[in-house]
Amino acid sequence: MLRSVPAGAPTGKDCDVFGRRGKHKEEPEEAALATSEEAQDEDEVRKVRLEPAPRPEGPWDVSEVGSPAEGRVDLGGLFVPGVPGMELRVEVAGDAIVAATVVLKDSAVQLQAFAAPKREGIWAEVREEIASGITKQGGTIDEIEGPLGWELRAQVPVQLPDGKRGLQVVRFVGVDGPRWFLRGVISGQGAVQPQAAGLLEQIFRDAVVVRGDSPMAPRDPIVLKLPEDAQMVPDGVKQEQVGEESAPVSRFAGGLDKLRRGPETSEVR
Repeated sequence: MLRSVPAGAPTGKDCDVFGRRGKHKEEPEEAALATSEEAQDEDEVRKVRLEPAPRPEGPWDVSEVGSPAEGRVDLGGLFVPGVPGMELRVEVAGDAIVAATVVLKDSAVQLQAFAAPKREGIWAEVREEIASGITKQGGTIDEIEGPLGWELRAQVPVQLPDGKRGLQVVRFVGVDGPRWFLRGVISGQGAVQPQAAGLLEQIFRDAVVVRGDSPMAPRDPIVLKLPEDAQMVPDGVKQEQVGEESAPVSRFAGGLDKLRRGPETSEVR
């Protein structure tokens, strides 16, 4: 659901006859400036189009894991690790499930996988676009190297329940894989106090992405699906109401030990 959206011209020179004589003194300086600008451009290209870095601690491609369903919830395009006490929510765009959010007490991490070029990572480019969008909204951004690699720690303008404007602290993390990119958005206490986000970070690391072989444009979301026997619980609907006809659901609640027969609680036991 949260998909990054892709976010100078040289000045003209006087070319009259009289101006050309004075240019001989300026040419070395202009040439040096042009060389510097070209080097900057090359650095930007290298930064944006780096090949995906090794992932010795994950997240994993499905080809790298023998039993991806072991200890994880199978959402089709993504296997999400299960931990005690978690609530797993899915997020919908139109008719498609495009993101999964793991909620642990007062913290959460949203996971969303996208298609990416085979030999080019896109996280550096996506970071720049996210940062630009947030600063344009009046928020602030710090780009740091954290436990999951380069990340953005942001204060994002939001509207509070009382109608006033406030700032929400959020961490954007990301990892490039083979033909895919996995983004995580950590919120709640795990963003305010990153040292308390160890379990959320481990969930991100241990996720398994299933890109599939179908042609996909870079940045297209990898669509997810619910387990066949999962029970959906709409936000704001009590568990005992499930089973009655209700509105389209935005959350499914289930424990790893419950999925086979239809989950009955919102926690992983």
